[in-house]
Amino acid sequence: MNRIILADNQAIFRAGAARILALEDDMRIIAQCDDLAKLKGAVENAGAAVVLAASSLHPAVMELSPQIRNAGGRLILIAENHETVEEGQAELVDGIVSRNIGGIDLVDCIRRVARGQRYVQRAHVTAIHSNDTVGARVRDRLTPKEMQIVALIVQGCKNKEIALQLGTKEQVIKNYLRGIYDKTGVSDRLELALFTIHHRVLAEAAAKAGTLIEMKSA
Repeated sequence: MNRIILADNQAIFRAGAARILALEDDMRIIAQCDDLAKLKGAVENAGAAVVLAASSLHPAVMELSPQIRNAGGRLILIAENHETVEEGQAELVDGIVSRNIGGIDLVDCIRRVARGQRYVQRAHVTAIHSNDTVGARVRDRLTPKEMQIVALIVQGCKNKEIALQLGTKEQVIKNYLRGIYDKTGVSDRLELALFTIHHRVLAEAAAKAGTLIEMKSA
């Protein structure tokens, strides 16, 4: 049984990842943390576990690596999309994945790292799953504006924050979300984030949309 500590300050991503991992018979989430202090406490009490921790929690998150390894555990870093992890920092962790990683790849990463292997998701490599017809179909149905909203939902943004970033009103975002829910077949923002994370084709498109938003706001 792979014991997992899930640490991320973005509630929607954390909840979506937890749902994906809960479907696997060989995985059990023993703790969820939304800040560095809680993560430190979980690591102290957990013993051997695979720690899946976001770099956005705090730069010091990788300083926990020696403590995790001494307990027989492993550390996987969730890097922000297009974040560059320096080589010296990368050596402190057992795996590196981006937020746009698909559910299948996330599960594969955890299993490999738990077996003592190293896993690094190359951000510049686009690994499209040709058999993901559902993800591709939904991607093609969403407009560029809808895809930007999906990207911000996955990042954990609320409607007010999305409206501010896209230069519109909160009610407009609510209207867009209704259309997005209809096209994806989900009922709320958590299911939308989970659906996006699970379908790599859609996750890649959302990541690109998120990059465009960052470029415009820079």
